[in-house]
Amino acid sequence: MGAVIAVLSGKGGTGKTTTAAALACALSELGRRVVCVDADAELRNLDLCLGLGDQALMDYGDVLAGRCSLEKALVGPADFPALKLLPAPQEPAEESLEAVVMPLREQFDYCLIDCPGGLRAALAAAFPADRALVVANADACSHRDGERIAQLLRGGPECFLLMNRVSPRLLRSEKMTLDDSMDRVGLRLIGYVPEDNRVPLALAAGTPLLAADKRTWRGAAAAFRRIARRLDGQRVPIR
Repeated sequence: MGAVIAVLSGKGGTGKTTTAAALACALSELGRRVVCVDADAELRNLDLCLGLGDQALMDYGDVLAGRCSLEKALVGPADFPALKLLPAPQEPAEESLEAVVMPLREQFDYCLIDCPGGLRAALAAAFPADRALVVANADACSHRDGERIAQLLRGGPECFLLMNRVSPRLLRSEKMTLDDSMDRVGLRLIGYVPEDNRVPLALAAGTPLLAADKRTWRGAAAAFRRIARRLDGQRVPIR
């Protein structure tokens, strides 16, 4: 049985979808069978982050309605043959997401759920997960929203904090550290990702970040690869 990991945030703009896509690519680079489920039926951006905008023809709404099989709805980027995407429907499905997550758990080593925005919808999508990654930025609003998400998830999946778009200069100007972020949100840190202009450039080019940036020694791509290894049980330093 594979592990189900929910990727969610308490506010928009934290880079949650970019994070889900990059971690899925990084886990597949480790030789793991990975599937991403886009649970955000309103925005539906995960396919763009994976470079699959013109290939996502069927979705899990079609699967739940019996219009196609689960296998036919899955698509994958050529650069990552062990990775598949299950796109979101154009309208929220009435059936529970768990109905498609459970069979995916049996076929893949990791199932990453890109949860929608909004507390109620995000918590519903995170319900089938074993672990949850709360994506936050280093600002007061994001900390407060991340703290609220963490409180609501207590008693559910094992939760971790992932700090995204971290600017060392901003941290210094506000006299903050990553430890301060952990204290304010109330979760253990699984890793942090620095601000990197290669992230929007890859999205604009329609290319997955890790396919566009093969360098593993610095930047956002390197950070996502470190976090993926930590998720996979390897002992890897945060920095």
